Amino acid sequence: MSLSIHEACVPVFVRMLQNLARILEKAATHAESGKADPATLLASRLHPDMYPLAQQAKIAIDAAVGGAASLAQVEPPAFAEAEDSFPALQDRIRGAIAFLGALEPSRFEGAEGCAASWSHRGTAISVGGAQYLLNHAMPKFYFHLTMAYAILRHEGVALRKGDYMGKAED
Repeated sequence: MSLSIHEACVPVFVRMLQNLARILEKAATHAESGKADPATLLASRLHPDMYPLAQQAKIAIDAAVGGAASLAQVEPPAFAEAEDSFPALQDRIRGAIAFLGALEPSRFEGAEGCAASWSHRGTAISVGGAQYLLNHAMPKFYFHLTMAYAILRHEGVALRKGDYMGKAED
């Protein structure tokens, strides 16, 4: 059985973005219950030189959208840089999921062999599509998603591994 680039990324990104939405919903509920200030949660970080929660979530969302767009050879949507709030992050996730859901599998045909390019600290990098997905787009997505989860755990939001992983049938 072969696995297409579309199957390897779009359903995975969508599933994990849905999990991120539920995690952020739990964080908003935590704040609404008076256990934390929403602005404080959104600005929380694990270390002073790391991005805060809101930025970690935005980067994860944008990594999914940008990764899939690059592989499908389409322009990613530009999301508004609205103020950091839980509703704004949920809107961004909904937009990302809608974009990903609209990508036709045929757009990914041959993507494993096509060049994917990006810039890292001023250095241009270009690799094949499969290498890009497995060694850049997915790791970047999961790193920032995990940081968002870890920040919220650190801040006392009642999250479990199951919140991160989602249900088996998701």
